[in-house]
Amino acid sequence: MTYNKKNIEDIDVAGKKVLVRCDFNVPLKDGVITSDKRIVEALPTIKYLLSKGAKVILCSHMGKPKGEVVAKYSLAPVAARLTELLGQNVELAADTIGADAKAKAAALKEGQAMLLENTRFDKREEKNDPEFAKELASMAEIFVNDAFGAAHRAHASTAGVADYLPAVCGYLIQKEIGVMGKALADPERPFVAILGGAKVSDKLNVINNLLTKVDTLIIGGGMAYTFLAAKGYGIGTSLFDETKVDYCREMMAKAEEKGVKLLLPVDTVVAKAFPDPIDAPIDVDVVPSNEIPADKMGLDIGDNTKKLFADAAKSAKTVVWNGPMGVFENPTLAKGTIAVAEALAESEAITIVGGGDSAAACEQLGYASKITHISTGGGASLEFLEGLELPGIACLQDK
Repeated sequence: MTYNKKNIEDIDVAGKKVLVRCDFNVPLKDGVITSDKRIVEALPTIKYLLSKGAKVILCSHMGKPKGEVVAKYSLAPVAARLTELLGQNVELAADTIGADAKAKAAALKEGQAMLLENTRFDKREEKNDPEFAKELASMAEIFVNDAFGAAHRAHASTAGVADYLPAVCGYLIQKEIGVMGKALADPERPFVAILGGAKVSDKLNVINNLLTKVDTLIIGGGMAYTFLAAKGYGIGTSLFDETKVDYCREMMAKAEEKGVKLLLPVDTVVAKAFPDPIDAPIDVDVVPSNEIPADKMGLDIGDNTKKLFADAAKSAKTVVWNGPMGVFENPTLAKGTIAVAEALAESEAITIVGGGDSAAACEQLGYASKITHISTGGGASLEFLEGLELPGIACLQDK
């Protein structure tokens, strides 16, 4: 995949109707936005287009309405927040490609923006239906994709419309592919990748791809126990994927053959059972990773592992991190994830954090400003690390 894509500055937008796919899939509680981070991140692209006299038609999905019109997934709160942030009225269309959307789009003046209703209110969106994409494209003259969080989906509003309009990226996607693309294609070395999370199966192809690129690969989180089992260690009642033991052995052999350091936890925080509820107080012990008692499960990395992983991160020139080291939602079992976030914040390296829990950890701990780049897309950043082509980026014009 080529990462050198045209962006909004490479195309003349003055007086043109520009369809902009954003990621406005924000968290809501009782109809109120609890974090407007995704809206704020879209502002540089929107403001640039407005300043150049474009007529801006914004669109996004929210939630999983499965092709039905579901009131709680309306983008009305997003339109209200955009109106506040931009200091100008951003009208919400009553539909996505219906009469109201088309009338509002046709009436736009230069330097004005509007928002279409949730693209997923139409079941053709997720099927990348050409007719739906064509109708969406018919309202505009240029397509801008700035929704990295949805770029791994081949939907009508992320990829399909590019069949009918000249397509470029906004600043958010430009930054994602610039920082992450360089890290994977031409990293400053030593290059260290830290992978966590529950299941090996989620990261199979990521591990395989990264072993051809990194100097050190660190494995933590629930997925580490299948690797420990592959080394012949007893792992008690820890999370374990029996079908992936041979794969883990292959990956350890591949690391050795490529001269890549593969670091696994050397000590483990164990408890009798998974916390229930997830944030409940819990009694824990710390044991060496090859001495996990038969009746206990590993739920976080221990102090020696924290130091091992932190030292590797601090000695790197480029670090990519995706996935927590333990049960991050529990204060007792979040310490490994916190230690990794701290190490990245203190590192002099280029630090890139994939979306999801790793990003949440950096933000909650106040380290976000010390990280070079926090990705806005969990699934998209994982597929990026796998070396897959992202449909929402592949469809954009190359420079």
